[in-house]
Amino acid sequence: MRTNIEIDDRLIAEALAATGIKTAREVVELGLKTIIRLKQQEQIQQFRGKLHWDGDLDAMRTDR
Repeated sequence: MRTNIEIDDRLIAEALAATGIKTAREVVELGLKTIIRLKQQEQIQQFRGKLHWDGDLDAMRTDR
């Protein structure tokens, strides 16, 4: 999808410097992917302490 948007030049420059990414497009795409991943993690957190798991962590660790 082609979209034209205005983004603060200082914000893009900071993001490029912080990530080492070379283009504004790549840094915007990384930002969007990061937002999506964080939102997915928030949705997963609703299950914390609510799911039952049958397993043996000690056995899993020794199999490595």
